[in-house]
Amino acid sequence: MSYKISRDSEPTPQLGDNPQENWERNTLRAVLLESYKERQRARTWRNFWRCVWALLMVSFIASIIGSCSPKKEGKGIVGTRGEHTAVIKLDGIISSHYRDQVAMLRDGLEAAYANSNVKGIIIRANSPGGSPVVSSSAFNEIRRLKAEHKNIPVYVVAEDVCASGCYYIAAAADKIYADPSSIVGSIGVISGSFDFTGLMDKLGVKRRLHTAGSNKGFGDPFSPETPEQKAILEKMLQEIHQQFISAVKTGRGERLKEKDFPEIFSARVYTGSEAKNVGLIDDFGSVYSVSRDVIRAPKLVDYTPDEDFNLLLSRHLGSEIAGKIEQTIDQIW
Repeated sequence: MSYKISRDSEPTPQLGDNPQENWERNTLRAVLLESYKERQRARTWRNFWRCVWALLMVSFIASIIGSCSPKKEGKGIVGTRGEHTAVIKLDGIISSHYRDQVAMLRDGLEAAYANSNVKGIIIRANSPGGSPVVSSSAFNEIRRLKAEHKNIPVYVVAEDVCASGCYYIAAAADKIYADPSSIVGSIGVISGSFDFTGLMDKLGVKRRLHTAGSNKGFGDPFSPETPEQKAILEKMLQEIHQQFISAVKTGRGERLKEKDFPEIFSARVYTGSEAKNVGLIDDFGSVYSVSRDVIRAPKLVDYTPDEDFNLLLSRHLGSEIAGKIEQTIDQIW
């Protein structure tokens, strides 16, 4: 049995003479018609609230981007007309996987240099190190920009830790400051892996690894390491270590007391107090004391670029935001 849903304006079709049958048909028709109207109303309101939520989400994202992104007014950042010290944060693992730290340092430095009210720049460092490639790139970018803006000093203030790749970058600064309890140094290179071949032998597991090139399986933890591969790895580490040492010597110069402390390049770490004696840092200080007593511009302004929103704008604004908004709306309804 099928029924056609009639509009209110349509004439009611003639029914049979059976009152019971007419009552059932009228009741079913009324129920179906009311259900249809209810669905229409629900669809209308759902579309309305989707539009409202979409507008709210776009407005919210735009307001956050507007508040987090540096706003330019002539040169520099809005609201920094008075003399001040620019602060750029360098924290976390030095890596290119999650954020471009070289670009963050470069962009922060360029923004600071562009503001004539900046009297000095502090790189606020708190990192255990990381990629030698990223560290080397950051070291070179800092030195390049320093050479172009010789009248603005660049200092590094080490907080809890400034070791390995972080110190690689810090060596590019004019001076390095730290707390007496800071951990500084670790001028060395490391490469780690595991050897599961003994365990595999006990379990009776055989490795099937097919390569084109005798060293293609280099570093595979399930295959035995050959003397030739070990020699290759050690040579690579020594070369990277020498590049690290060369950069530190270039940046620190005669301030390093290598003759008195021959273990300085052995990758050992020092407290801030020890690091001053060795020549790895110039003096004790914090961002507050350095900005106040050394730069003589105690007002601090954070010039660290907000990379998350830069990525959002440059890579995902057209597709990612729209997709996230659509997913959020669908979840709501």
